[in-house]
Amino acid sequence: MTNPHKEKPWFKFLSNRYVWVLLSFIIWMVFLDNYSYFGHRVLDKQIDELEDNKEYYQQEIKKDQEKIKKLNNPDETEKYAREKYYMKKDSEDVYIIEFEGDTIEKDVEK
Repeated sequence: MTNPHKEKPWFKFLSNRYVWVLLSFIIWMVFLDNYSYFGHRVLDKQIDELEDNKEYYQQEIKKDQEKIKKLNNPDETEKYAREKYYMKKDSEDVYIIEFEGDTIEKDVEK
């Protein structure tokens, strides 16, 4: 008994051993290998996130360097200490004025 599909072109194509080797190689490289396509996609996303973080931190470093340059000036250092840490001279009084929308409302007992 002979196979009725043996003369069909798709059967000849699929019965070729090189086709099977090529298909197995493609499946291996796309899904199973350590360097698979999906693994590369994950790594590329991580690289993009790290590059974004790098850019953000470089901008923050520039801002901090500008602040440091400003703080080298004694007048700016005094201004920063007064505004940030509420420091004062001995002969001065400091008044802190808070407006309604400026502070975070504290949780009331539940």
